[in-house]
Amino acid sequence: MRTPKGLYAYERIIYHPELLTCPHCGELLVMDNHLAWDKIVQTLAGALSVASRPGRCPRATCAGFAMRLHSAQGQRMAPSGSTYSYEVLVRIGWWRQEHHATYREIHMELASQVRISESHVRYLYQQFYLPLLACHERQHRDHLAQIAQQQGGLIIALDGLAPQGGEPQIWFIRALTSGLTLRSGWLSQQDQATFAAFLQPLKHLEWPILAVLSDKQTGLVPAVAEVLPTSRYQFCQAHYLRNLAEPLAEVDAAFKVELRKTVRQHVGDLIRQEPRTTHGQAGVVTVTGLLPSPLGSPPEATGPHAQSPPCIASPAASEPEADAVITELFCHTRYLLTLKGRPPFRLAGMETYARLENVARFSLDLLAERYEPRLAQLVQGLQSALSPLAQTSQALQQGAAWLRDIAYILEPVPSYPMSAADIAGQLRGYLDTVRRWPHVTPTLSQFGLHLDTVSRSYWPGLFHCYDVPGLPRTNNELESHFRDTSRRLLRTTGQKGLTQRTLQRQGAWELLPRPPTEAKTRDAFSQTLPEELAQERQRFAAHHQRFRLQSRSLRQTQAQFNQLRQRWSTLQPTGTG
Repeated sequence: MRTPKGLYAYERIIYHPELLTCPHCGELLVMDNHLAWDKIVQTLAGALSVASRPGRCPRATCAGFAMRLHSAQGQRMAPSGSTYSYEVLVRIGWWRQEHHATYREIHMELASQVRISESHVRYLYQQFYLPLLACHERQHRDHLAQIAQQQGGLIIALDGLAPQGGEPQIWFIRALTSGLTLRSGWLSQQDQATFAAFLQPLKHLEWPILAVLSDKQTGLVPAVAEVLPTSRYQFCQAHYLRNLAEPLAEVDAAFKVELRKTVRQHVGDLIRQEPRTTHGQAGVVTVTGLLPSPLGSPPEATGPHAQSPPCIASPAASEPEADAVITELFCHTRYLLTLKGRPPFRLAGMETYARLENVARFSLDLLAERYEPRLAQLVQGLQSALSPLAQTSQALQQGAAWLRDIAYILEPVPSYPMSAADIAGQLRGYLDTVRRWPHVTPTLSQFGLHLDTVSRSYWPGLFHCYDVPGLPRTNNELESHFRDTSRRLLRTTGQKGLTQRTLQRQGAWELLPRPPTEAKTRDAFSQTLPEELAQERQRFAAHHQRFRLQSRSLRQTQAQFNQLRQRWSTLQPTGTG
């Protein structure tokens, strides 16, 4: 084994406490003859040799006689237990989260300034930077108290990220006005007792919880009523609308399958045809590389500066242009058969039907000017495919109109604010109108009953947002935060599976917000107390302990098995007979 190279500092700094007198008795401090700590600290500018000489009160009868005062500036150089300065830790985290750099890329950038390995870059990010993020957020407790005092309490949002592979589900409690994280962690079960235990610390806050925003999760509703009985519980209206649209979306999905099947039966062979450019190469669309496709003749000059005299158009001369137009229509028709839906308002089947009708009308307009057999075949095929499905399309359009009207009622005009009672009255009246809608199909009749049933289940928590200032109608902000974090990790790792594992193993820390700039992050981290950082690192390590045996490395697993075998051998043996 080679001897590791030593670090040679270019400067020696010994820090003294900033206080000159004892905070208890006011006596002048006396410097000890020994150093409290002495270590090499690596900064981006080079290695420093730093030490701290503590000060003490000389009076033996003073209450602070046994206390040793240290330099705050010296403690802001590097966290306890690390020889890397805060600016190195912040640079690693900033490149990882802001620039989506991999650990290897960060190591390559730091190698010229700091002596560090790639594995240690990962260690510093996970074991120091992420815990420091959590400690930094706790520094804003005074800001949270100020907001709570201004609005008379806190408004919080709850949401969970979908679990992966049977693992516990990560949940997030966030103060909406400030954006600070109150609680973030994993729940192994989603029942009332588990949610109540997760919400219990909120009951002991010095500020009341005015309102809670979340989805109508099973088990969460009674847990909020149990732990926070005086808080208003606002259900997310986006989830409400998606639940309203669920049966309509199922009918639309089946309608889309039937529509695609019918259209392909009538015009499938036609729209899959590609123009034959070279004999024997009908299936070749475009080729490049060392042996590219031959280029055709350059396009003729057009416009007022064209030198060629005008020629009289003939049907034979316009055939290539007609083929190009028809080919583009065929491509567009094929594309329409691949549309995807996004309930509650974007229904793919209904949209595909309307767009295909538009293609048929446009093709009829072209046929009125110039007849083309393939274009006529497209129009006839689309009309034959769409006509039997017209009644279903009309029913879907009516159901979609009901959804849009309900969404319009829930989102009043800002210039005319309305109370919760007014909105509830309008929605109740409209739902009664829908139930009495004349000449409806069985599908629409069932959908109208579904709208009324779902609305009744959401009714107790659907309108608080109109009476509580600062309470949003939807939980989209927190859900967007989940999506943004997942996208950032996917851009960083480049692997969907690794992104999911990262969220499971350290997602509660990855979801924490960071200061807006690198300099502000460094200043915030350097003010973290060593005791808080040590406790947060302990929480991080305790959670990671759950995944200790979840490794695909056979060598690492075998080493862990050997440790388990040693622990097992220390147990008291029992009889087997």
